[in-house]
Amino acid sequence: VAINKMDKPEANLDKVKQQLMPFNLVSDDWGGQTTMVPVSAKTGAGVSDLLDMILLQAEMMELKANPYKPGIGTIIEARLDKGMGPMATVLVQNGRIQMSDHIICGSSFGRVKALVNDAGGRVKEAGPAFPVAILGLNEVPRVGDKMAVVESAKFARYVGELRQKKAREERLSRDNRIKLVDLFKAVTEGQAKDLNIIIKADVQGSCGAMKDALERLSTDEVKVNVIHTGVGGITEADVNLASASNAIIIGFHVRPMTGVEDAAKTEDVEIKSFRIIYDAIDAVKLALKGMYDPEYEEETLGRAEVRKVYKITGVGAICGSFVISGTISRNAQVRIIRDGVEIYEGKANSLKRFKDDVREVNTGYECGIGIENYNDIKDGDILEFFRLKEIERQI
Repeated sequence: VAINKMDKPEANLDKVKQQLMPFNLVSDDWGGQTTMVPVSAKTGAGVSDLLDMILLQAEMMELKANPYKPGIGTIIEARLDKGMGPMATVLVQNGRIQMSDHIICGSSFGRVKALVNDAGGRVKEAGPAFPVAILGLNEVPRVGDKMAVVESAKFARYVGELRQKKAREERLSRDNRIKLVDLFKAVTEGQAKDLNIIIKADVQGSCGAMKDALERLSTDEVKVNVIHTGVGGITEADVNLASASNAIIIGFHVRPMTGVEDAAKTEDVEIKSFRIIYDAIDAVKLALKGMYDPEYEEETLGRAEVRKVYKITGVGAICGSFVISGTISRNAQVRIIRDGVEIYEGKANSLKRFKDDVREVNTGYECGIGIENYNDIKDGDILEFFRLKEIERQI
């Protein structure tokens, strides 16, 4: 385990080791079997020690590979190049991969048209422990997909299409399951809301980073669901999925393909394109604010003391009152306080000075006050006027 950022003043190596213990990663100097090396990618400190420990571990584990078998490896990066099409960088773990080999990478397949090493040069083959970029796949694979050399194009296509079908069925099943669970939760809690998002980016790494950043915006009240991610331009299939899932589409360093914007208008699907991840996060935050239930804070306007209650037939109780603080307003919210206890909260539906209707009365003046749908008012009651002010929700 390489423990990075050891150049920072607040770095605490022992604390990190302790946090790794629940994952069964116990440092060898604490009696465990895991080698942990403190490093700094910024200054380069500890990197040579890390390389030495990797070589030592490799010798102790007696790692071996056969360079003459059909190649097997793992995709460590993938992207869609405008000039060369789908590109995938694979770390060969066993065997070798050569020009014109038929390969499978997850659900992607194709024939190797070019191999590019880490220096940017074209090579004819790559053996164990060598990273190499592959050109010739039909689509961009996912980071972490396994690569395998197979005997024929027919077999590669068969396996690739079979995996595509299975992945599509799993995704649809997962999407439907998410919708049903969220619907049930929304009904039972009465508050939960969802913002469904589809992410398209130029490389798989960007998809993962964007997905993690957006899902971290979820709260107990509003959930951010990334229902699909993919590499490449925004397609009509993305629009159809967004329409069916009530989702928005976010493109990162990619644009809609020809005709897709017209389809989005027809299906009323929103497409947003960004080049900076923080701009995308800010846009989603803005969308989330509109989904939150409004939050209010109370602002006290004024207080009045009831001096004399008048019962008027057909009207009800009118409180002859004296404003002791602030300014009271007609149609404001009002609570009635008797002996320090709140006994009623409602609305002031009339406010008079002598016989004239007025909108407000200031401190030090007498007035007549009517309370909507409430007549059980007594001399000495305090009428507290207030209003509810909507406050901006913070995400």
